[in-house]
Amino acid sequence: MGQVHLEKQGGVAVLTVDNVEVKNGLTPEMGMQLSELCDEVDRDPAIGAAVVRGKDGMFCSGADRRRWTAGSDQAEDKTYKELGAVYEAFRRVGVLQVPTIAAVRGAAVGAGLNLALATDLRVVSESARLLAGFLRIGLHPGGGYFTISSRTAGREATAAMGLFSEQIDGVRAAEIGLAWKAVPDEQVEDLAMELAGRAAQDPELAREAARSFRTEAGPPGIGWEAALHFERATQMWSQRRRETA
Repeated sequence: MGQVHLEKQGGVAVLTVDNVEVKNGLTPEMGMQLSELCDEVDRDPAIGAAVVRGKDGMFCSGADRRRWTAGSDQAEDKTYKELGAVYEAFRRVGVLQVPTIAAVRGAAVGAGLNLALATDLRVVSESARLLAGFLRIGLHPGGGYFTISSRTAGREATAAMGLFSEQIDGVRAAEIGLAWKAVPDEQVEDLAMELAGRAAQDPELAREAARSFRTEAGPPGIGWEAALHFERATQMWSQRRRETA
């Protein structure tokens, strides 16, 4: 049902989402595993940066919807906690002590876009597809999407993608500030590793700089953790009223 791998390369932690059968869709178990691996990264003082990527050229297609049941009670204890494990994984990536980069190839959709937005910086393929996609499938956004998107892409792009289901490619993502740079597909991970390697040269300084950056840069408004819970009830309602998984 998928897993997340951790490799350590010269002071850079590489977190790889691996569930290729469903284009690297996230399961609750993968969410818990990702959080645990983030703990491992934070415990290792030799790590000075982290890169998040997907296996086989696909970043993440969102949640693994094979686990969804149409009309199910989203407040039921097990269901509520399982989805919470995926959301906590985004937040855990977002508070890693080291600077973080998402290397986005293929597509980042729904929960996959949230995962990319959880990082400090995004390097994307020119041909990548970025799509919030929640409303397209009759679902209210979750994971604090509006907060973590607006802090990066701004209000206009967040509205276009979150309210009006606009899809953009990597070139457009870089134009609107959703990504640092769009490059040919085969260059994405190399560039992400090059950038991460710069921070990793001095892990202690990198951790202090990341802490200062996030404290000073925000996001403003309500905090991400509050936004996660703020969106949750309405998303539960939208999930329950869906006719298909």
